[in-house]
Amino acid sequence: MYLNLLKSLNRLHPRAWDFIQLSRMDKPIGIYLLLWPTLSAVWIAANGAPTLANVLIFLFGVVFMRAAGCAINDFADRKVDGHVKRTAERPLAAGRISAREALTLFVILLGVSFLLVLCTNQKTVLLSFGAVALAACYPFMKRYTYYPQVVLGAAYSWGIPMAFTAATGELPAIAWLLYIANLLWTVGYDTYYAMVDRDDDLKIGVKSTAILFGEADRIIILSLQGASLLCLLLAGNQFGLGGWFHLGLFGAALCFAWEYWSTRGLEREACFKAFLHNHWAGLIIFVSIVIHYLTR
Repeated sequence: MYLNLLKSLNRLHPRAWDFIQLSRMDKPIGIYLLLWPTLSAVWIAANGAPTLANVLIFLFGVVFMRAAGCAINDFADRKVDGHVKRTAERPLAAGRISAREALTLFVILLGVSFLLVLCTNQKTVLLSFGAVALAACYPFMKRYTYYPQVVLGAAYSWGIPMAFTAATGELPAIAWLLYIANLLWTVGYDTYYAMVDRDDDLKIGVKSTAILFGEADRIIILSLQGASLLCLLLAGNQFGLGGWFHLGLFGAALCFAWEYWSTRGLEREACFKAFLHNHWAGLIIFVSIVIHYLTR
């Protein structure tokens, strides 16, 4: 239904679908992976009672910023995507959208996101510039470092401190433990994603943690996921999150164990499914947080 709705936009403009693909709105997995930890922070920062305004601001902010990140990512990769099997048909790589159009969409999406942030407060507005900087530089990191996934993790986690300043005007030190937890988790699942393209990336000279970790990739991913859960456990104790939250962490741990087991053969499809599967881990943790506040 969702995809059919997006495809119906093509009736409004013949090139609409190209821009939908550029912003990856047809593939919402990135929205989910960014949304669940951000909403978790929104709930925790507000002690379980976030305002509707903040929920909507961060919900739409996630959607627009993720779309902006996809646009600038394809701009950065426009000369290499055509050499990677999975990305060869992306609209910019295939020539259906120009580099200038991709940059224009990026700027428009940033502008809309900034309008949303203006509805919060000064501290949150100032923090938002960090989000823009991380989103803009991430796509270029894979040319200079084997740690682009760390930069992505920093970008995907930036909504967490913003959620606290938006809710209370303050940024407690313990909020950074949530930030670190999400950064570690993001590096883990995006390494699974990079493992799908590892052979192609080696040929064209693109760097990633999947290449850096080599044969130790899966065990390092599992270690990162475990460290993420530990950080969440420590932060949860500080925020007074109890049994339901602990149950959510256990559910996420089961997800991570399944991903480790399912990728034992290192097949591309299995690695991609493991990447997608992380959506469930994030959702389980978010739901456990909501239930905690509803039942306390």
